[in-house]
Amino acid sequence: MRPLLTLLVLATFIHAQQPAAPKPKPKAFLDAAEAGEDFVIQGEYAGENDGKAYGVQIWAQGAGKFEAVSYKGGLPGAGWDGDRSTITRVVGSRPEGEKSAHFTAPDGTIKAEVNGAGILVNNADGVKIMELNRVNRESPTLGALPPENAVVLFDGKGVNRFPNSKVDEKLGALEQGITSEDTFGDCSLHVEFLLPFMPEARGQGRGNSGLYLQGRYEVQMLDSFALEGKDNECGGLYKIAVPKVNMCLPPLTWQTYDVDFTAAKYDAEGKKTANAKITVKHNGVLIHDNQELPGSTAAAPKKEENTPGPVYLQNHGNPVRYRNIWVVRK
Repeated sequence: MRPLLTLLVLATFIHAQQPAAPKPKPKAFLDAAEAGEDFVIQGEYAGENDGKAYGVQIWAQGAGKFEAVSYKGGLPGAGWDGDRSTITRVVGSRPEGEKSAHFTAPDGTIKAEVNGAGILVNNADGVKIMELNRVNRESPTLGALPPENAVVLFDGKGVNRFPNSKVDEKLGALEQGITSEDTFGDCSLHVEFLLPFMPEARGQGRGNSGLYLQGRYEVQMLDSFALEGKDNECGGLYKIAVPKVNMCLPPLTWQTYDVDFTAAKYDAEGKKTANAKITVKHNGVLIHDNQELPGSTAAAPKKEENTPGPVYLQNHGNPVRYRNIWVVRK
């Protein structure tokens, strides 16, 4: 082979072996004022048609793309009966330069315009069928005060029992990736958390974190607003149980977990005689009721054993914030 041709082949081979440039990391917003026009449209809407209630959740998918999820009876936890077969999903978009997103049903019979304050639904002839208004729901346990016998782990007013933790001064909240200095057995826990707005991200890269009881058993945190509600989404017990209802509110909304936890039981020889159990309310709605936990969940920093354990709030690479954290020992 001629020397010049040999060099060309070698150069081509070396170029082919070069790894592809890494994709830019999806942006994560913690400030609604910086989140853009799509964030304004994303959210929850409710209305009535012929005396029947409807709820709609619209989530942003990045670059002006959206999905609208419609529930008969009202929003999850506020009227919807839990029948997944009645859910409808329609994709839509916001044309560049406009402040409204437009949706058309697959059969073309329904068209909707969403401007962030409400949804106007028309038939194919442009006749109004229904209007829905924006709803900004808030957990009924948001700001819950700790009982006198509670161990306050973080109150934003000077109490912080998470060593080596960082405080987001703008939000007055803790950053992800922290472990309490206190350990617990049977207990009740309250925590408030805020998930970032990450419209370009998908799956487990979308506002991922987790609450680990005893550093062993995880209640997942993830921006799964308007998604199916799987065991690896918000409120899920990974590979153990799906939440009874997906109560995830839109990102940049403060949300709550209220947990009753019963630790695993062991006999005098150290043999486990009963699994740990957990009851969870997400934004005030029951999503797990005395659910058994057969063992430590994935990525748990502590293995299952007959000792108390800490509260661990996972760092999965996304900016998640926490506040008003307290525990009552039983």
